[in-house]
Amino acid sequence: MARLFGTDGIRGRANEGLLTPAGARAFGRAVALKFGVPGKPVAIGRDTRESGPMLEEAVAAGVAELGVDVLLLGVLPTPAIAVMSREAKACAAVVISASHNPWEDNGLKLFNERGFKCDDALELELEGLILGDAPPAAAAPGRIESMSDAAERYVELAASTYGAELDLTGMTIVVDAGHGAAYVTTPAVLEKLGATVRTINATPDGRNINADCGSTHPEQMAALVRETRADLGLAHDGDADRLIVCDESGSLLDGDEMLAVIGLDLLRQGKLAGNTIVATVMSNLGLDECFNAAGGKVLRAGVGDRYVLEQMLAHDLNVGGEQSGHVILRDYNTTGDGLVTALELLRIMRRTEKPLSELRRGLRKYPQQLVNVKVRERIPLEQIPEISDEVRAVEMELGSQGRVLLRYSGTEPKIRLLVETKDEAMLEAVMARLLQPIQKHLGI
Repeated sequence: MARLFGTDGIRGRANEGLLTPAGARAFGRAVALKFGVPGKPVAIGRDTRESGPMLEEAVAAGVAELGVDVLLLGVLPTPAIAVMSREAKACAAVVISASHNPWEDNGLKLFNERGFKCDDALELELEGLILGDAPPAAAAPGRIESMSDAAERYVELAASTYGAELDLTGMTIVVDAGHGAAYVTTPAVLEKLGATVRTINATPDGRNINADCGSTHPEQMAALVRETRADLGLAHDGDADRLIVCDESGSLLDGDEMLAVIGLDLLRQGKLAGNTIVATVMSNLGLDECFNAAGGKVLRAGVGDRYVLEQMLAHDLNVGGEQSGHVILRDYNTTGDGLVTALELLRIMRRTEKPLSELRRGLRKYPQQLVNVKVRERIPLEQIPEISDEVRAVEMELGSQGRVLLRYSGTEPKIRLLVETKDEAMLEAVMARLLQPIQKHLGI
């Protein structure tokens, strides 16, 4: 059986496959069967995609069909849904979002009552329930209610909890909301803390989410930071669980650099659990070097923020994340949270009285290049000798002077090629050499 779940829930083209009303209703029934508790609702939140209300209604119907109550949170960032579902004492929370994907896509992901994502074993169990025969309807359906002020409640909670004692008066911050779920919440929290906020791409119409804006296209944000001489810029993806920032010069920082700034600061204060952060196999080797030099350590996890979190929980660590901008700060939330990451960076800037351009110097990155290639189909790489043999040959030639990572995306029909070398002159040649057979056998 093909897996329904990828690295971050179920994702694909809206109104196809499982992302139809019938499929979403089956998903809702599976959630009710696995997590339903009398008197506790399943919370449902979504991003700004055009297909969101359709899927929200279908998931809610599936849950209620089996006698379990539903609490609709409306448009809200993924990390905010995790928080508000805990506040509401929900038995589980469903997020309807495709994160950084284009508007045509959508997705279904799930948090348990503690706000943690499902592991592989639980996802397989849910897949069996989704694809199995529909269970009989309950004698009485569950109630479906809405929390109409969920965004406002979250803003108050985030400002008082995550932003406690953080005064941003006198700071100017550019926020690119990507026409996504944080278009209200992030600017509102920053303004409550005293910042002057210049918000762009905050007029969602259902189809403009992530369109040449947000964390995957931060150039507009960086240009406005330079133009307005802002202190920094923040760019979210569609569901705001990730963040890309730029310093006051408009120079971008990725997730590795944010991990370095936050992790090294906590390490110096004695607040980094185990003196260790968790990164993924995609993260730059320079991250290991800077933490080792400071007396810390980097653990590596598979790609996907839930795999980062699994390592954090297994070793009781409080900081982890991905190069893509998912940063998990367990002292504040159970999942990647773009707003919390931004507030922690601002807290460090305020306390040290240093600009982000200076704080980022703690990490010296190796030359690295990541290329995403759209694929016709996901053929196992070992079945394409021209690709697998070339990768092995390059790895042998690089030895300790670099590395190659080649993997299919868990969220999009793409294959990702990462090449990292100590010698920048080698980077382009190696990348071109590997891309040739990849494009030949897999590219569209």
